[in-house]
Amino acid sequence: MSQKLKTTYQETIVPKLKEQFGYTNIHQVPKVIKITVNRGLGEASQNAKALESSKEELSTITGQQPVVTRAKKAIAGFKIREGMPVGVMVTLRGDRMYAFLDRLINLALPRIRDFRGISGNSFDGRGNYSLGIREQLIFPEIEYDKIDQIRGMDISIITTAKNDEEGRALLKEMGMPFR
Repeated sequence: MSQKLKTTYQETIVPKLKEQFGYTNIHQVPKVIKITVNRGLGEASQNAKALESSKEELSTITGQQPVVTRAKKAIAGFKIREGMPVGVMVTLRGDRMYAFLDRLINLALPRIRDFRGISGNSFDGRGNYSLGIREQLIFPEIEYDKIDQIRGMDISIITTAKNDEEGRALLKEMGMPFR
């Protein structure tokens, strides 16, 4: 596993942000706590195969076994009963998180068609960033012949930043390609 991003963070990003925002203490510097990769599957309730293939894909991409998320309430309009599987998600922390972020920034995002950078407006007001991906093929681990259907996923990057400005500065330093 590459420790490149983690060491870059500790050696160059921390001092830079410390200077930029005038932090007095190293623990004030924002850092990435966790990344959640989530995929909602509307058809999982009818189609068990979709659930299985999604679990497999997420574990291939993240290197970690995903959790099946289930419906909290019954919604008749969506033909969903309580407790039915509605998606899969993975929470990454520590080294796996850094490895995933590294692959996302340097390998996956540049492979998106007509890619001009990601929107800088998807911060939530507390320095966390979310982005949606339309297809799983941008990850080099996914083989085109193995997939049954193109599905997207949501990736949320949770940081300790106090506001969007700090969160944006942190992710920009890590190499996020903002427009």
